[in-house]
Amino acid sequence: MTNGSAGAFLDGTPLPSTEEVIARLQEFRARRGYVNPQQGPMACALPSVADGYRVLYKALVLDEKHFGPLEKEFVWLALLCVAREMGTHHLKLFFEHGGTDAQAEAAFRIAGWVDACGSYESLEARWQPFFPSVPATDSYRSGFEALARGLDGVPFDWACLAFLSGHTGGKSKWGVRAALELCYQQGLSEARMAEAMSIAMWPCGANCFHDAAGVWLELIQQGRVQASSAFQAWASLPSQDGLELPPSKP
Repeated sequence: MTNGSAGAFLDGTPLPSTEEVIARLQEFRARRGYVNPQQGPMACALPSVADGYRVLYKALVLDEKHFGPLEKEFVWLALLCVAREMGTHHLKLFFEHGGTDAQAEAAFRIAGWVDACGSYESLEARWQPFFPSVPATDSYRSGFEALARGLDGVPFDWACLAFLSGHTGGKSKWGVRAALELCYQQGLSEARMAEAMSIAMWPCGANCFHDAAGVWLELIQQGRVQASSAFQAWASLPSQDGLELPPSKP
């Protein structure tokens, strides 16, 4: 036992003391109003991770970027529905910013349509030759447009962004491709599209954003969307597939 804690880091630095752990957790509670279970192990044994967690959470979730307050919480509500997460903090903010039951129902419908993409993806993979006049992606997008344009109190661009965020969190590359193409067709800003995709990292894991960004990269490189100069510059960079491994040994 060192400094009131069990063990130390490999370099001999002692783990945080009991007092330091309590102070770190209480400081977070004072700032945010709550503490989540995962913050306990970080505070006890991974203090640098706890500090990074706080910074990332603020930048990713709390800081105002490209969404208005209610727009942001509407997108979050649809995303949390797809992720099957409670998200009490975002429910609270949705109501505080004037969210209505009709808008909540709209978010639920969008989440349901996100979940439906598997059927359309299967259609494209297996049945498309039998129904050449019913392109799966076009059918899926047009179905979403019909749904989204009839939503009460929800601008169409909000619906499109919630659709994109939901597919990012749902880890469907097929759905992300359909949603990105729709967002470009509607003239939505790439900054808002990026924010909608990025927030899925929090409830659904960093890899979902990684995979969705890979779809976006391919769309730009293939000329399937009209990207801005900044995004074109990103797409023009070589070797964006991660570390290249040497050939496997015979």
